Amino acid sequence: MSMIRDLRAAVRPSRRRDGDPYSYEKSAPACVNSAIVDCGVYREGRRVRAHLTPAEAMASVREDGGFAWIGLHEPTESEFAGIAAEFGLHPLAVEDAVHAHQRPKLERYDDTLFTVFKTVHYVEHAELTATSEVVETGEVMCFTGRDFIVTVRHGGQGSLRALRHRLQDDPELLAKGPSAVLHAIADQVVDGYIAVAGAVQDDIDEVEIDVFSSGTNGKASAKGGDAGRIYQLKREVLEFKRAVSPLLRPMQLLSERPMRLVDSDIQKYFRDVADHLARVNEQVLSFDDLLNSILQANLAQATVAQNEDMRKITSWAAIFAVPTMIAGIYGMNFEYMPELKWKYGYPAVLLLTVTLCFGIHRGFKRNGWL
Repeated sequence: MSMIRDLRAAVRPSRRRDGDPYSYEKSAPACVNSAIVDCGVYREGRRVRAHLTPAEAMASVREDGGFAWIGLHEPTESEFAGIAAEFGLHPLAVEDAVHAHQRPKLERYDDTLFTVFKTVHYVEHAELTATSEVVETGEVMCFTGRDFIVTVRHGGQGSLRALRHRLQDDPELLAKGPSAVLHAIADQVVDGYIAVAGAVQDDIDEVEIDVFSSGTNGKASAKGGDAGRIYQLKREVLEFKRAVSPLLRPMQLLSERPMRLVDSDIQKYFRDVADHLARVNEQVLSFDDLLNSILQANLAQATVAQNEDMRKITSWAAIFAVPTMIAGIYGMNFEYMPELKWKYGYPAVLLLTVTLCFGIHRGFKRNGWL
């Protein structure tokens, strides 16, 4: 709530003596500039001005038309306060954008759409272990207005620089205004999901092969019994799922519900993004189910292995019980013992012991206990 009060009292544009119609108060420029990645003005699909402050960009737009695109990376409250005031951004949305860690969502505040996207990056690893990080998430927040779009990025991944260049190479699309940029960001985020889903599928296939593969002795390999790797992969898939599933509703709204801030032609493109997202969501849900099955299979294999070990232990205990019993009987030192005075009594007892042990061993072997 303190941030909301601060934003309501944020700096306002003021006249400068040198004739520039808009500027921030004395303390604002250093804060704002440190967070701004790029700021440009686009008119008829082409970038007409660059290296502007947000106030200068909006002044140009209000005077000559077009729209402004301001990109920021992990701004602080003070760094974002001036921009929030300049564009009239709602304090609640600004607080979400600064603090990050939001669920994907779409909200409307007056004449501004606030959209949150979760970016997902696949972390390369030589071998999947019980501590491997598989996916890394970040966030991109978009404030879309009639003549501006402000993007706020959190995390080391999900850079929009290449996207900006691609859009600038397509003036016809960029001429549709801020909603074209919003669509391009959504499309890039979902394309990232598709790439990560393919890489995660490879990891799951590897784990599945390890679990169900057999060694030369026909028994499950020791590597396939590592439940820690499966559980870690399941946790990473859950993080992936938290990025994908909540975005379904916002994409459905952008693709189906008419919105004043979204060009009707661009809305058709959102349908394609929503379709791709739905397919990725189904794939991620199948990952979760498949990993549950693999984990259950792994636990079943571990139980079978334990049962086999117990049968072997029991079999050998039964075999060693024979000489133990015979030695115990002859160790009682009674005077009248069978064959006690016979010259070949000792070898005969040893032969009997070996014969009995061999017979028991063969019986267990025949029944698969050894």
